[in-house]
Amino acid sequence: MKVLLVYPEVAETFWSFKHALRIVRRKAAFPPLGLLTVAALLPDHWQKKVVDMNTRPLEDKDILWADYVFVSAMIAQRRSTVDVVQRCVRLGVPVVGGGPLFYGYAEDFPEVQHVVIGEGEALVPELAADLERGCARRLYRTDEHPDLDQTPLPLWDLIRLKDYASMSIQYSRGCPFNCEFCDIIVLNGRKPRTKSPEQMIAELDALYWRKWKGSVFIVDDNFIGNKHRVKAVLEAMIHWQECRGWKFSFYTEASVDLAEDKELMDLMVRAGFNKVFLGLETPATESLKECGKGQNLRRPLDESVRIIQKSGLAVMGGFIIGFDNDPPDIFQKQVRFVQSTGVVTAMIGLLTAVPETRLYKRLEREGRLLFKPSGDNTSLEGTLNFIPKMDRQKILDGYRWVMDTIYSPNMYYERIKVFLETYRPRARAALEKNDILTFLRSMWYLGVRDTKASRSCFWKLLKETLIHYRASLADVVTVLVYGYHFRKLFHSGLFSGEQLPDAQS
Repeated sequence: MKVLLVYPEVAETFWSFKHALRIVRRKAAFPPLGLLTVAALLPDHWQKKVVDMNTRPLEDKDILWADYVFVSAMIAQRRSTVDVVQRCVRLGVPVVGGGPLFYGYAEDFPEVQHVVIGEGEALVPELAADLERGCARRLYRTDEHPDLDQTPLPLWDLIRLKDYASMSIQYSRGCPFNCEFCDIIVLNGRKPRTKSPEQMIAELDALYWRKWKGSVFIVDDNFIGNKHRVKAVLEAMIHWQECRGWKFSFYTEASVDLAEDKELMDLMVRAGFNKVFLGLETPATESLKECGKGQNLRRPLDESVRIIQKSGLAVMGGFIIGFDNDPPDIFQKQVRFVQSTGVVTAMIGLLTAVPETRLYKRLEREGRLLFKPSGDNTSLEGTLNFIPKMDRQKILDGYRWVMDTIYSPNMYYERIKVFLETYRPRARAALEKNDILTFLRSMWYLGVRDTKASRSCFWKLLKETLIHYRASLADVVTVLVYGYHFRKLFHSGLFSGEQLPDAQS
């Protein structure tokens, strides 16, 4: 059996880092971890190839080589997935579809011969056996959330690691919280399941022996969902880093209650973590209550951010506009919060009702749903897919203003300065050759070719960093490159809106 595993092109979004990739000289931000894991679940005697369309085009000869084309996709890859499926139909090669896209949109792909909805460990072995016998069903679906102790190592040799800015591994699935808008608990359940320390070390070794050096994204939606187990894993990672000479730096996603556990933050930093993405959502208390974000109400959000950054973890924040309880000045509140806390990487999106979530079902009951989302909540196309309580045009205009404001050069560079005042870097991963080249290229792109306002801010901040915050130089270069991407992404005609008052009050 010959199987082609295809990862469709990711739309240009906040997390695509398309513009930043030009500076770091990489083709894609992250590898297709799920697809590589599915490949490892398929029989060893099958022939397997991977085409990540974010690193190279899919050619007809790739499709014609295969007996089956396996497509794994997220909602943000919907357009590219449609194109892949149509090409396979035209060439007469059957398609197997899986991933979050097919969970909510399977009916939109009638041409897909076999649809897999659920976790691969529970379904792929049965599917593979049926394909070999020629009796595969159209739908394979389960709500089972299997333990991760049998999850195989991804087949890293199917891709070229140097095409990517960061590697990815997974430690856990599931989240103990029940946020109304989140589909993670729908897909992966509320009971966090984890890999063992031995599995995690084997995953790190797999990258180490393939000569990977640099950042590794632990893709868990809540890395600290099981705090007792994660501490044991972190102890093992610390020992591994010491033995290997600190080759990796890590970043991940976590819940805000991380700020309540000093030991956990210390272990993460000692293991080499230097960034963490938090679902901060909103400074509006009533909106946090509305969406069931109780973990964000245990202490003031700005205090939590400062505690975490002082521990040595740079906070990247996710924020949402469009809750029913958002006050009229939510746009100014979001800007003030982001600027005052120094959350440099702030992903502010419009509220989106994703199929199967509690939010989607509530809005459906209330007759407020309009259409299915696009998967990119930072685009005005395919978001705010319901009738909001606040005037829709006011939300859209306010959102444009927020994005134009926080990613304007002056506001962005001021935010970095606030961040530097509280951040205490302790990660030890050594600088690699490409880090130095990225620094030099950033001087060209941001210090020479960028707009006059951006150039001025760049050189001023670089000078200040070298004088006062030299230990944070690598972090500053990283967020400067991110900022270049965000400005290119958001400062287009799509996001030019009316001015609102009191931006910095």
